[in-house]
Amino acid sequence: MTGERSAGDWEKHADRLAAKAIADGEPTAWFERLYAAGRAGTVRMPWNRTEPQWMLARWTSDRRIDGTGRRAVVVGCGLGADAEHVAGLGFDTVAFDISTTAIELATARFPDSAVRYVTADLLDPPPDWSRAFDLVVESFTVQALPSPPRDRAIAGVASLVAPGGTLLVIAVVRDDTDDAGQGPPWPLTRAEIDGFAADGLTPVNVQAVPEPTNPTLRRWVAEFTR
Repeated sequence: MTGERSAGDWEKHADRLAAKAIADGEPTAWFERLYAAGRAGTVRMPWNRTEPQWMLARWTSDRRIDGTGRRAVVVGCGLGADAEHVAGLGFDTVAFDISTTAIELATARFPDSAVRYVTADLLDPPPDWSRAFDLVVESFTVQALPSPPRDRAIAGVASLVAPGGTLLVIAVVRDDTDDAGQGPPWPLTRAEIDGFAADGLTPVNVQAVPEPTNPTLRRWVAEFTR
């Protein structure tokens, strides 16, 4: 790519990659291709945050979360900002992404991290992760998947929560009357959020929180426990 790049050029590239991957029957393949393009410099690096997602940071602060002696997993961790925040709370933290490039970049970004960054597929997680984590953080990953395999991804997230553990889901809100759009992302309806309450999980608090800089945009902050 030549000339000046726009701040959102990776998002347009993501749309193209996702459309092709879905048409090819590989709805998760575009993540690796997008991160690889970011590393190659053909687009700006996607999801290039250095700070944790603000709703995650507020949730952990409000609840005075202490992870000492407990395990956590961050789903679709990308470049690792959320995982580093969770580990900083004392959790023994695993963070995974289907993109090998994202995991390599996160590991390089945080060379002294206590987080165990691994490549893994939410649609087929390692068997020993089943009900293994006291805190599961799902932030904007499921909404990046079409339906199918969205229901399978929701079940995969829920399967990670240990007895007595907590699941936190953060996603863009889609009202039932709104069109799903072309995506990605495909914002989640209330019914889809409620779908996380399966396999023994119970909702604790589900809120649609306005974005401070754009109150017309709302985010789900949904907490579940087993």
